[in-house]
Amino acid sequence: MKVLLTGATGFTGSSTLTVLLDRGVSVRCFVRRTSNIANLVKADVEIAYGDLNEPQTLRKALEGVDALVNIASLGFGHAPGIVWAAREAGIQRAVFISTTAIFTQLNAESKKVRLAAEKAIADSGLMYTILRPTMIYGGPRDRNICRLVRYIEKYPVIPVFGDGRHLQQPIYVQDVSAALDGALRSDETCGKAYNIAGANAISFNELIDTVAGKLKKRIRRVHLPAGIILRSMRLFERSGLKLPISSEQVQRLNEDKSFSYSDAAGDFGFAPITFEDGIQREIEAIRSLE
Repeated sequence: MKVLLTGATGFTGSSTLTVLLDRGVSVRCFVRRTSNIANLVKADVEIAYGDLNEPQTLRKALEGVDALVNIASLGFGHAPGIVWAAREAGIQRAVFISTTAIFTQLNAESKKVRLAAEKAIADSGLMYTILRPTMIYGGPRDRNICRLVRYIEKYPVIPVFGDGRHLQQPIYVQDVSAALDGALRSDETCGKAYNIAGANAISFNELIDTVAGKLKKRIRRVHLPAGIILRSMRLFERSGLKLPISSEQVQRLNEDKSFSYSDAAGDFGFAPITFEDGIQREIEAIRSLE
């Protein structure tokens, strides 16, 4: 099998590239001219240059491949162009990464774009599979849990916006890559969408305490009223000030984000690791670079 992989230079894409190559899949990577392709050169994979804003470049890159694995975000309105390119190139099999963020109760613009993307894929006529991971973590390149690890390493007190009791279920990056590979290999997954998540749901308080425990750090959580914090953040955001986290992220922390992955387990053997195991691996990966 020969696969075209989008998002190959990103955090999840890099992990997925390794999994596909280890399984003997021939991979062509679709990248922008401005992308850092050093790791792709080392992996000795085929490279096709283009841009998702120019669907004709994707269509050309899809020539001669058997399947599309699209890890590039669906949150920027590219889905119709991707679907067009795949159909024009005669591609039938395609696996897409979406996100469980489509289930947020917030009236976020990104939610509307991603829901429209999933509909475009579902209506495409392709033999598609959509995977919706929760928050992905697992190394120095992750933009969420890694920042928390760095913070706890430096400071003895951490602010928590709200009561910290809402459930989180982060997924380890290699479990996402294994799910992509498993879904690609299973005909059972065609025409379906799956939620994929870490093995266990834990509260944000427990998440902080687990990270601190693995770091052997004593940490004190200081709970701040989410409502007051959100009003202040929105004021700053309207003034154009860029904050370390957005008001939407704070709101999302105060939503339960736990999901069943039983369909994925049944259809293609999805079996994620626990957060305790995953954060241990992440800390080891971070420290290996120090």
